[in-house]
Amino acid sequence: MLRIAALALASSALLAFPAMAQDSTPMPTDKPANAPSDGMKSGMQNNMEPVTVEMKSADGGSAGTVTVTPTPHGLLLKADLTNIADGEHGFHVHETGVCEGDFTSAGGHYNPTDKDHGYMAEGGYHAGDMPNFTATNGAATFETLAPALTLTGGDAPLNDADGSAIMVHGGADDYTSQPSGDAGERVACGVVYSAQ
Repeated sequence: MLRIAALALASSALLAFPAMAQDSTPMPTDKPANAPSDGMKSGMQNNMEPVTVEMKSADGGSAGTVTVTPTPHGLLLKADLTNIADGEHGFHVHETGVCEGDFTSAGGHYNPTDKDHGYMAEGGYHAGDMPNFTATNGAATFETLAPALTLTGGDAPLNDADGSAIMVHGGADDYTSQPSGDAGERVACGVVYSAQ
């Protein structure tokens, strides 16, 4: 009796396979059909060289460098900063490639997709928002990834009509306050691409 039941079960399973093979329903994938492709972002940047940004302080002195390297997942920024006060500092990409005077010439945070500021904001974050860093003994060396940014192409290219700049603020970004995180004065600035 058990043998007959087992054969019947096996036969019904075999009969089900052809029906499954004819089913044209697409198999689920990890990404929705309209999700952006990392390959597209990669293709736009693959043949681009890293950009080294010279940072300067408000008095015109050197504040080190930031090397911006394109990756398939956004821009990798490697900072080697000097002449920066000890403590925590906001670090952003700003919307205009001009670093003059008190650096208000660089405009606000780079935000081409019109989002709220800050990682903690429900409607955030700006494409140019990046994590705070801490300076010790007047210097800081760190790396951070900016996944929303590209050098060229896509929704947030740094090489657009008005260029872009990297900014260091005197205090920490609180990741919440609008429109710029209450990070204080602009203490170092570097042009990535000049305004055209």
